[in-house]
Amino acid sequence: MKLDDLTRLGAQLRGVSERRRDGLLDWRYHGRLVARQLDDTHVVIRASFDFRDLLLHSFPETFSVPERFARHMMIVADLEHGDVRAIEDAVIAAWELQSGR
Repeated sequence: MKLDDLTRLGAQLRGVSERRRDGLLDWRYHGRLVARQLDDTHVVIRASFDFRDLLLHSFPETFSVPERFARHMMIVADLEHGDVRAIEDAVIAAWELQSGR
């Protein structure tokens, strides 16, 4: 998966806007974080703690939770080596979480 794929996905989610801050992309639903680029191959995605645990157990090669995100409803996705469908599902779930859908 590439960042351009996330740009296309974000454009399909009602109310999500993309912006660039300090050279990195982020996607927000009416100002609320959906996903944010960390570097060229990783994004952090908003996720409930239960869903985050499910993703970690189901796709350990795709998702991780570095210590700095352990207390937050966030999960890091590896775009280069991760499961594309799982990442897409996580972004859609983040949009649903933030939009109340």
